[in-house]
Amino acid sequence: MRDYSSYSIRAIKTSDKDLILEWRNSDRVRNSMYNDHIISIIEHDEWFSRALVDASAKYLVFTHDNKPIGFASFTNISISHSRCYWAFYLGELDIPRGSGPVMEFFALDYAFLKLKIRKLCCEVFAFNGGVIKLHKKFGFIEEGRFYQHYKKNDKYEDIICLAKYSHSWTKERESLKDRLFKNYKN
Repeated sequence: MRDYSSYSIRAIKTSDKDLILEWRNSDRVRNSMYNDHIISIIEHDEWFSRALVDASAKYLVFTHDNKPIGFASFTNISISHSRCYWAFYLGELDIPRGSGPVMEFFALDYAFLKLKIRKLCCEVFAFNGGVIKLHKKFGFIEEGRFYQHYKKNDKYEDIICLAKYSHSWTKERESLKDRLFKNYKN
């Protein structure tokens, strides 16, 4: 079991800029992204400057023992529809086993408890079965499929559309927390 207090999620800060670019340009991360080209320093600097001030998005770093190990984004935040999209990845390889589910837990807490979102949406390449399975373990439901929607490596790939609602997070949160962590206090 993991210790809840050894993990956290926080807003990106200027000192994260180079590390996020390194993670994003790794083959492991790029292969599962819509935009899978190598990002230049100039392109990243422009994105990062916008990310720090973008009111319609939140960009976060996931940490273990205060060491950055992953990245999460909440984009297209709509107050009027109480909805947003999210994506995440673990950037580091040398991390505690089970960090993916822990990161998902912290991200869902952020979306539903801090942002007060009603509906959290995501799109995942159909070939990324591990992430789809993880989302479904956390109660995401498949709302649709875009067939042959995105060209990647000279092949048209399907996209799976998933969503989770705040009312289900309220019901499932404590049991998921019990399964993931030891020695936590509310």
